[in-house]
Amino acid sequence: MLKFGHLFDLFGYGVCAGEVLLTITAVIVITFLGTRFRCLAMYAMPAMVWIFTGGITFCFGAALLGYDGSLSSMSPGFVPDSSALSQAMHIAFISPWAFIGFESITHSAEEFSFTKDKLYQILVASVLTSTALYIFVTLLSITAYPEDCSGWLDYIQNLNRYSGIEGLPAFHAAHHYLGDFGVAVLMAALLSLVLTSLICNLRSLSRLFYAVARDDILPGSFARLNDKQLPANAMILVAALSIPVAFVGRTAIGWIVDVTTLGATMLYGFVSAAAFKKARMLKSRMEMVTGAIGFAVMLAFGTYLMFSHLFGDFHLETETYLLLMVWTVLGFFYFRWVIKNDKSRRFGKAIIVWIALLALVIFVAIIWSKRVDEQSTNESVRVIQEYYHGTAEPAVQSLDEETFIQAQLDHIHHIDATNTLIITILFVLDLLALLINHMSMEKWERKAVAERDQAKETALKDPLTGAKNKHAFLQKEREINTAITEGRTENFAVVVCDVNGLKMINDTKGHKAGDEYIRQSFMIICDIFQHSPVYRIGGDEFVVIMTGRDYAIRQALLQTLHDSSVENIAKGGAVISGGVSDYIPGKDPSFHNVFGRADNLMYEEKKLLRKLGAVTREDAERAAEAGVPAANVRTNRGSAAERTPNSKRHILVVKDRNVNLMMLDNILQEQEYDVLYAKDGADAMDLVRHHREDIAIVLLDLENLKMLHLNGEHGMKALHDTREIPETD
Repeated sequence: MLKFGHLFDLFGYGVCAGEVLLTITAVIVITFLGTRFRCLAMYAMPAMVWIFTGGITFCFGAALLGYDGSLSSMSPGFVPDSSALSQAMHIAFISPWAFIGFESITHSAEEFSFTKDKLYQILVASVLTSTALYIFVTLLSITAYPEDCSGWLDYIQNLNRYSGIEGLPAFHAAHHYLGDFGVAVLMAALLSLVLTSLICNLRSLSRLFYAVARDDILPGSFARLNDKQLPANAMILVAALSIPVAFVGRTAIGWIVDVTTLGATMLYGFVSAAAFKKARMLKSRMEMVTGAIGFAVMLAFGTYLMFSHLFGDFHLETETYLLLMVWTVLGFFYFRWVIKNDKSRRFGKAIIVWIALLALVIFVAIIWSKRVDEQSTNESVRVIQEYYHGTAEPAVQSLDEETFIQAQLDHIHHIDATNTLIITILFVLDLLALLINHMSMEKWERKAVAERDQAKETALKDPLTGAKNKHAFLQKEREINTAITEGRTENFAVVVCDVNGLKMINDTKGHKAGDEYIRQSFMIICDIFQHSPVYRIGGDEFVVIMTGRDYAIRQALLQTLHDSSVENIAKGGAVISGGVSDYIPGKDPSFHNVFGRADNLMYEEKKLLRKLGAVTREDAERAAEAGVPAANVRTNRGSAAERTPNSKRHILVVKDRNVNLMMLDNILQEQEYDVLYAKDGADAMDLVRHHREDIAIVLLDLENLKMLHLNGEHGMKALHDTREIPETD
């Protein structure tokens, strides 16, 4: 009835406008209803399921009651020209296709409050019910056959001789037992089956697309719900993908079923393998066993389907292999989009999967080419036989023998060339997709490594100064401790630095100025210790770990730090206290011992700098307790001329080595002297001129006068000109 308006032939099969229009109309109508009415699934589906189940069961029951034969009259149970086992295997190995559709239960489970056990019970009940209905239809079809047939086998084998109701075994049987009423019941059941299949397909695929869109495998627009809280965009996508199938004709459905069977076999095998892996992680023995069995069964099914011609007369249609190759190529390019948009890097890491898919395409292409060659050869043999028997088409029969043979050879060569071209194109496309995907994976991997390195670097970097932070310092400490334990430590020294006066700056100028003071201090440390890592381990604390070149000149570098701080006391720049300690092999059991000594020496340096006018945290805190503004805190800070002694018991010390100064400071403070410090002759002369009434004694090294470019005699005369002050060398 629907075979009107011939459009074109596809692989030798006609495609008619009537069938195309009916299919497209059904898809559009079901999609519209599905996107606008939630009750379609809640009320219409159960009603149609009851009609479908009840109609087939009713007709089968009527056949049992009206059947006047015995079970032996239903023989043969199998087709005689092949073994019963082979036929049973054929049915069993295409069974994965029969289970397509049951996933609509799990895909829709999110919308219902089903427990895991309840969902399992529904699945089992669905499988058992479907199996029973399949058996009912099969038995119903063989209980009645036309009078001119000797049995059901004769009827089925010569089915093309009949038309109308007689050309449909199940409907013929329903009419035989129930008349037109039986045909109406079976038609209602069949219509319900078609509608429920379309609705379930729409629901299950739209929910699948909706779920994968939420996981960013499809564009985010397919993860949106409409005003009815339905995934309308996902449903429209299902319809858009379904409509082109109408143009391949009804015959092509068989090819799609074959490809679906292969796809389902692969999918169930993958799910079984995933379940086995997950069960092994959870140490669930039962699920490990079922997962392993499921994977083994699906592997056997897949092998049988792909090599079906080796196991008997059953085989997949030739066009199925071509469709499988096209499907795989499209999958390659779609996966390219998935990888490109996979921000969390969940896909494409296993290169073996890509190789397996490419191998599958090559393997399927070889099978397809072989099948096409067989068909071409058989067709040529048939034409040759007809030519020599005189039964060929008139146009063929009129050819002379040489021309006829050459035409057949040209036909075979044309088929071979076409096959080679198709295989080459598909292989190149697959290889191109593989290379593109692989390059995309490498690009993402490089980006991921860069982001990971950047994140790691950021996690180990102090955001204010750019120095390595305390976490990095602790990592380095662990590395050094491990090296000490294993006896493979190279020589190193630790410098502990503390920034003086930070609290006063924060209190008087604000924390922004304090941050700038910390950055300035960090730059000074980096400029001095240019070949060593600098760590900021506290608000005003830095640590330098010296090896190699810096280690070789560590004392000179520390002296440079001291000189810089002394100079900055007068200038108002950053003042940094520093102490250094060497690792002593065999004596220091850990990094902490070296650090502790350096920390103690840093505090000694801090005391010395305070005597020279530096402001410490303790000074600022004492001033705050006394109510004195921090800006007024003075500890001889400023130029040498501005340093005012507190009493007349002052000793002027002129020395450029801070270690000696520290020793003198401890001794003289025990004798209750206040000490003025000068780092060179110029500084000493400045102090003498301005405070000659307060200085009781001068301690100096005559070599310091050379800094004034004076010899010893002129240097001493300069001191005597200011005032006669006791001198000692």
